[in-house]
Amino acid sequence: MSEVDKPDVDKIAELITNAVMEHRLAPGSKLSESRMADAFKVSRTKIRQALMVLAENGLVQLFPNRGAFITSPTVPEALEVFSARRLLEPEVVRGVIVHAKKADFKLLHKHLEQESEARKSNSRRAIIRLSGDFHLLLASMCGNRYIEKMMSELCPLTCLIIALYDIPQAPACPENDHANIVKAIEQGEESLAVELMLHHLAHIESALHLDGANDANEVDWEKILG
Repeated sequence: MSEVDKPDVDKIAELITNAVMEHRLAPGSKLSESRMADAFKVSRTKIRQALMVLAENGLVQLFPNRGAFITSPTVPEALEVFSARRLLEPEVVRGVIVHAKKADFKLLHKHLEQESEARKSNSRRAIIRLSGDFHLLLASMCGNRYIEKMMSELCPLTCLIIALYDIPQAPACPENDHANIVKAIEQGEESLAVELMLHHLAHIESALHLDGANDANEVDWEKILG
């Protein structure tokens, strides 16, 4: 791999975030700098910088003399994440109604098609990733960069919470929820869109079992990056 092809710090952080979003990295997983450096074919310094970026976003915890671990949100932290999303996502919906253009709705409908295809092919990882990406896509269209930034931190944390407190056989998101939200937004029905979003979040939260967690496994970086 040439220097040009080697991932930069932000790209490494993005790849790790994507692995979390797809449940390829479990909460509590130890992130070995040396193994990551070998897998990404970069220096340990660059890996360390990427881990610091992820720590700032709450996705990684750094412990002196122990190293870096994927965050394992506690039950109170999980409740705080959903509380924050209940506050933010109605504003996301309102912002999209005000700011979204025709091109934005084309992107949303394309995304819904991708979700549908993932369900038809029973692609578990794609379903999980696309479900989270839907909320990030809406946030990117709401016209508020601060809300967008907060959502970029809350969505991966939500994936960790789901991985910790539930092992669903079906997608966390009911099949038609996203389509119904987009339809209400597109028709400018603010109250309905907000109601649908809050109901959607409540459904996800109610599906969690907050009485136990899964054991973290050793990370296979070759498999994750493959």
